[in-house]
Amino acid sequence: MSAPMKRLRCDQTPAWAALQACFEAHGKAFDLRDAFAADPQRFASFSQDAPHVFADLSKNLIDATSQALLFDLARQCGLAQHRDAMFAGELINSTEKRAVMHFLLRNPALAQEGQAQAAMKNIANELAQVHATLDAMLAYAEQLRADAAITDIVNIGIGGSDLGPQMAVLALGEFATTGQRIHFVSNVDGQELAGVLAQCKPQSTLFLIASKTFTTTETMTNAHSARRWFEALGGRDIGRHFAALTTNVAAANAFGIQTTFGFWDWVGGRYSLWSAIGLPIAMAVGSEGFRELLAGAHAMDEHFRTAPLESNLPVRLGLLDVWYRNFHGFSSRSIAPYSSALRRLPAYLQQLEMESNGKRVDVDGQALPFETSPVLWGEPGTNGQHAYFQMLHQGTSVVPVEFVAVKKAAHDLAGHHDKLLANVLAQAQALMLGKKMPAAINIFRATGPAPSCCWSNSRPPAWAR
Repeated sequence: MSAPMKRLRCDQTPAWAALQACFEAHGKAFDLRDAFAADPQRFASFSQDAPHVFADLSKNLIDATSQALLFDLARQCGLAQHRDAMFAGELINSTEKRAVMHFLLRNPALAQEGQAQAAMKNIANELAQVHATLDAMLAYAEQLRADAAITDIVNIGIGGSDLGPQMAVLALGEFATTGQRIHFVSNVDGQELAGVLAQCKPQSTLFLIASKTFTTTETMTNAHSARRWFEALGGRDIGRHFAALTTNVAAANAFGIQTTFGFWDWVGGRYSLWSAIGLPIAMAVGSEGFRELLAGAHAMDEHFRTAPLESNLPVRLGLLDVWYRNFHGFSSRSIAPYSSALRRLPAYLQQLEMESNGKRVDVDGQALPFETSPVLWGEPGTNGQHAYFQMLHQGTSVVPVEFVAVKKAAHDLAGHHDKLLANVLAQAQALMLGKKMPAAINIFRATGPAPSCCWSNSRPPAWAR
């Protein structure tokens, strides 16, 4: 594998200066009401389908000029080349001299895609290891799912070993095909572990210790306390009731664990739910369901890998983040999933974006003269509407809002989903339009930035467009 590729820093490109001039000229005074009035096709122009997602970006503070300059910025920074280097297994993590290949966890075996996977030939060995581990993990999951004696599964981890699996297990609750209860423990505060243990019995509980190094302080403190509880109440077979998701097999064995599933140093914790760390997900939805989850993620990987920048949804969303953070100066972004099943999505995205982009120096260790990650926060709708939306609508700070809606309900309770969709659409419209006061008083623009609205599964119904 070659050395990390060198790229031009974004603020040193001609496009960055052009974007600054664009913002000063008309970006500051951009009004969405005027934009929609001037362009009847704005919705079509700034929306797109991507695998399993429809995204409406028309309610954002961008126009054709600023969007074109953002694409210029991406090209001048070598984004496409950097993306291609990642998919080729190059060492794009320049500080640790590592490849970044979490996409490989979601990639089908080479034989399944033939020539379409020619780009994977340099990392075929790594892909084979991924599938060997995946097959073993899913076989273990099915074995445990069929074990009627196991009623509770307790995942002990923190950070990426907790946030991703927990988010996905909740999100896929309607697809759960077992009566086993899955619990997540991450906080070193013993109150959390004690609360879970109070619901369990040693003879019917399986503990999953999720720690790449098997040394994480919070995780190992909870793991040792769980083992002491297990033994104090008569538990005898550590090998049957404890499994580890780790690369430190020796430490797991010393703990008394015999069943381990590992992953690789090219998998960052925040990207690891697709690896053995996702074992709780497989236990909830089964091996077939887990493979379907991987297939959906792989479809988005392929979209990101092959789509032109102008129609590449991950690229467009990332550039929108740059536009808001560095030119508009918006310091935070709210995530509002209008789905109870997605209630842990904001917490998962916090780590995903803030741990990845929350840096103050560039790859050469030089202090950055521009902003990086916004603060991500949020709650499910409609709960947030009765908590912090007052500030979004009437406060002094502008906060971009990313609305996430699910088109089809997972239940058959009459009227609920229609009201839920009506709420998300009304909130997006209200933030977009704002409210005009009488001229004698003043005229105020909407305090909320135009939110994006993403629909999972398919396009929204006609009335929602």
